[in-house]
Amino acid sequence: MARSAALKKFDISSVPAARDVAGALERWQALLLTERRASEHTVSAYLRDVCAFLEFLSEHCGGTVSLATLFALKPGDFRAWLAMRSTTGYARSSTSRALSSVRMLFRYLDREGLGHNPAIGAVRGPRLPHAVPKALSRPETEDLLQAMNQGEAAPPWVTARDIAVVLLLYGCGLRISEALELDKRDMPHDGSLTVIGKGGKTRMVPVLPAVSEALDVYLSTCPHALTPDGPLFVGVRGGRLSPRVVQKRVQELRLALGLPRETTPHALRHSFATHLLSAGGDLRAIQELLGHASLSTTQRYTDVDSARLMDVYSKAHPRAQKS
Repeated sequence: MARSAALKKFDISSVPAARDVAGALERWQALLLTERRASEHTVSAYLRDVCAFLEFLSEHCGGTVSLATLFALKPGDFRAWLAMRSTTGYARSSTSRALSSVRMLFRYLDREGLGHNPAIGAVRGPRLPHAVPKALSRPETEDLLQAMNQGEAAPPWVTARDIAVVLLLYGCGLRISEALELDKRDMPHDGSLTVIGKGGKTRMVPVLPAVSEALDVYLSTCPHALTPDGPLFVGVRGGRLSPRVVQKRVQELRLALGLPRETTPHALRHSFATHLLSAGGDLRAIQELLGHASLSTTQRYTDVDSARLMDVYSKAHPRAQKS
């Protein structure tokens, strides 16, 4: 799963930033891409957030934004930016992420000895609702998996490919990006699969026989010559498979089966964790399988399991039916 040799750079030429800020942004971007091994998508998101912040400052403070401008900001300046986002319709989750990106930039500037601004530490982001992962029930998951092999006019190898991808998501708990970034040489060996997740972190996950069989069927029917260094999953023209293709297929099945609107490829990863937990799986083990850096992230699945348990209780217990 080697990364592209020519990493894409975010274009900051149109940002109202002085030369010292522009230079710092370029060096920060290079650090994130090379030393920190963040994905191009992640780095682009950071840079978009920071550049939007700089555009706000150019109007708020008047003129081009320099390092001196950044280090002279007061808590009220940051709060004015957050207030602008709130009044212009940005989601709280989006604003929280943008504030995190700006904090990261200030930490970088501090570490590089370019300056320090304690005001950013006095700013609190928007309070976010407690998000609960949207998992499918076991019957819903089974219906989806069975329907993958039925009623589609696509070539058999395409159907086999889609089944293999979906089984990797549900059977191994992979993110869609992790599954589609696999190369041919990354095929499971000795019942396990090595995955490179967020931040370039590597983890090993066990592979169920059903998943291995689905991969073998796909490889035996795929008409394209797959090289060891090339993508494992390919589109009809032989290029690396796009996530949109898988998302579209799952959406079609969701509509056909009448499944919840939350039925997405990522929901299968949530279902993997939720079903393991409900069957008595160890939370720490599930954390390792999912590649979560923090146990608190994995603990969200206990809320899903508790919510489902209470729903069953309220419907089944005889005393729950009385007013």
